[in-house]
Amino acid sequence: MTKLRAEIANTPTRLKAHKLGDDAPELANYQDEPKQMQSGAIGKSGYLKLRFASGEYRSELVEMERRVPSLVQKALYWDEFMPQLPCVTMISTSGSLLQGDRQALDLIVEKGACAHVTTQSATKVHMMEANYATQFQNIIVEENGYLEYLPDPIIPHRNSRFITDTHITIHPSATMIYSEILMSGRKYHHLDEQFGFDIFSSLIRAESSSNKALFVEKYILEPKKNQLNLAAVMGAFDTFGNVILLTPKKYHSPILERLDAIYDLTNDIAFGATQLPNDAGIIFKVLGINSPKVKDAVRYFWQIAREEIKGVSLQKPFLWR
Repeated sequence: MTKLRAEIANTPTRLKAHKLGDDAPELANYQDEPKQMQSGAIGKSGYLKLRFASGEYRSELVEMERRVPSLVQKALYWDEFMPQLPCVTMISTSGSLLQGDRQALDLIVEKGACAHVTTQSATKVHMMEANYATQFQNIIVEENGYLEYLPDPIIPHRNSRFITDTHITIHPSATMIYSEILMSGRKYHHLDEQFGFDIFSSLIRAESSSNKALFVEKYILEPKKNQLNLAAVMGAFDTFGNVILLTPKKYHSPILERLDAIYDLTNDIAFGATQLPNDAGIIFKVLGINSPKVKDAVRYFWQIAREEIKGVSLQKPFLWR
């Protein structure tokens, strides 16, 4: 790491975002620096720290740190069924992830607090001529905490390379629902856009607050080396949803009993759920032709989970979402 990058990456989470792709075997051929601006330079090293705590009447966003191009304005309380729930929208002032970008997030929900975090719009990973983009997410949910982290889809443009690492630390009494929706690209923009990205690498791992490993899931997609639109991979679908629910064991059976497993080519949707190891929770996977149907399936799972865990449902989605 150069001196400049070391100075910018001045927190553990930001440092991990900067170093994330250095030793990744899948990115060994993409270590060249962009000609326009050095990777991780000022303006290319986004960072957010969001810390939520329980207040007298509702949970509150008590600490917020933001560095361009990452931005958060304030917490809102628009959920009619959970008026105590602070809802925060993460924003990128750059409009997309570019080659050499390094994004980092510290998301902390303290004891007894709750939060809903999402993004302003889809995350676009722009075309690249050199290097790659990284994202490191450090998430902590403390005793009896409740977190909904539901970003909008990721859209990798052709020739893009993106690696993301999400590390979750959760108390056995806490609940977290996390979703990741990946589209095949801008399939209506150009013939080479559908599955035209170079690499999408995702690692999600969780441990308990006592440092017990709960689960690890990693997948590396390289559609130019191995086709994804094949049977037993994506088949006829081109949007993938991956939802992880970490919650106490007593909720697992009631949620699974209400879930259907669907494979419906007529309506271009397929989904199903299973339990995670170590009684950590449930994982729900979705395949669809387009993002709206996948988002509807994620919402179906989210609603069942919230009803069983919190005893309240979801309000109707906003028309613009």
